Amino acid sequence: MTQTTRRRELGRGERILPGIWRLRLPLPWPGVPHCNAWAVAADDGVVLFDCGLHEPGSLEQLERALGQVRLKLEQVRLLVCTHAHSDHYGQAAAIVDASGCELWMHPNNAHMRSALEDPDQVRARRFEVARMSGVPLEPLRDWSRAARDRGNGIARLVAPDRDLVDGVTIETDLGTWTVVETPGHAPSHVCLHQPDRRLLVSGDHLLGRVSLYFDYGWTPDPIGEFLASLDRVQALDARLCLAGHGRTFTDVRAHIDANRQLVAERLQTVREAVAEHGPVTAYEIVPMLHGQELTEMTAGWWLPETLCYLRHLEKLGAVRREEGEPQRWASRPPPP
Repeated sequence: MTQTTRRRELGRGERILPGIWRLRLPLPWPGVPHCNAWAVAADDGVVLFDCGLHEPGSLEQLERALGQVRLKLEQVRLLVCTHAHSDHYGQAAAIVDASGCELWMHPNNAHMRSALEDPDQVRARRFEVARMSGVPLEPLRDWSRAARDRGNGIARLVAPDRDLVDGVTIETDLGTWTVVETPGHAPSHVCLHQPDRRLLVSGDHLLGRVSLYFDYGWTPDPIGEFLASLDRVQALDARLCLAGHGRTFTDVRAHIDANRQLVAERLQTVREAVAEHGPVTAYEIVPMLHGQELTEMTAGWWLPETLCYLRHLEKLGAVRREEGEPQRWASRPPPP
């Protein structure tokens, strides 16, 4: 049977509300065909929330999407990045160069900055984490080479002109947007809230289809941070969510509940895997959690996620690390 190649998407723009446009930008990743940037009218230009991945032709795709809603790159007055992942920050330098705008982003962005300033060290660190998690050396070496060849999806490092921290505000024609810090998916993650219209730019904190990813090793407990961030966003009572991928959605509370439920289910699965099979490695837990063995395409996603669950359960006192290599996890007996 001949294997079909998925046709890459093209940049597309559409109006969501008067003064808000969705810019759908293509991505090269299986299962994640696009990301969203959001243009919001501001005086004689726009504020751009997120900006897409950098790769050959990506800036032209952004310009194509802008052109479809009669906007130009030169009209960007401010670039706001919800977090420092490549598909939300990757084109920042090119946009700053083309428009002369400022960049605002959360200061806790070492997870991105380190990968640009010393990529060899970051790759070595990821290799060691995977090795200690029980990933066999042969596929691990192949996966590491493939990851090196793929590049990082970021034009170049550009520092934010202002730190996006709690309480910072952004003025637009649709009113004032307020920064809400929402770490978990990434240490640098924020959401932007417009209370009068009950709008939320959610980045990857909330998506139309529940999809969990957590940066591992940059903060003590990404799962705990994510759950606390869900509480913060629920208190905002937003009505329309402008997410980093997929379409807008209005049932914000239901999406928050669905994220909590999936985290709880996966924590329980990991806890049961450790209890039944422990001492066990994170690599051995992955197929129990996802129903599939780890592959080159899922290694950078599922392994950090599994380690984050184990770290959260460790903080709760439910599991413990065993000495030795690779690292194994065992249940912690209840106190007498």
